[in-house]
Amino acid sequence: MVARAYTVAFEGGEARLVEVQCAITPGVAAFSVVGLPDKAVSEARERVRAALTALSVALPSRRVSINLSPADLPKEGSHFDLPIALALLAAIGALPESEVARTVSLGELSLDGALVPVAGALPAALAAAEAECTLVCPAACGAEAAWVGAAQVIAPATLHDCIRHFTGQQVLPAATRARPRLRPPRTGTCATSRDRSAPSARWRSRPQGGTIC
Repeated sequence: MVARAYTVAFEGGEARLVEVQCAITPGVAAFSVVGLPDKAVSEARERVRAALTALSVALPSRRVSINLSPADLPKEGSHFDLPIALALLAAIGALPESEVARTVSLGELSLDGALVPVAGALPAALAAAEAECTLVCPAACGAEAAWVGAAQVIAPATLHDCIRHFTGQQVLPAATRARPRLRPPRTGTCATSRDRSAPSARWRSRPQGGTIC
């Protein structure tokens, strides 16, 4: 059985959709990530394993294989942590596969399961809107991603919140874009401003007709 989640890979300023496939097969217990990952993506397995352990979710004693498709597209960054975790949870039956497959997600996982903000939430939201999917991103990235009004954005703070949302235990509200902060109007005259038409105190204090040394 292969479970699927979706995320993005950044190519310049463009976000390209990436399918995260997870298969659990008989064999020696192992956790591998393939599909041209860089060092940060390869290390995702350790962060995902630790985050799931913190949530008391045990990995099966089987071979866990993660494939990032298309395999010829370079994958860079720690934002692959969350989609890998979601695909894995769907593969072991902890999350509904159909719900996970309808989302695009990105986010770095800390060892205790908290979601760490990452760059690229706005282009990821554009890619999710084009694919007609919901975007799942860390809470700190929700306001940025919500500027793309065509995409629904869910912004949990932890992986545990994400699991509760997908299983229907606690439906998270859609993130809203941040309102710009308006500065209050200035009152009075700026302290550094000066009436250029009036002579300065220095010139007013000079004696008339004398010589200034």
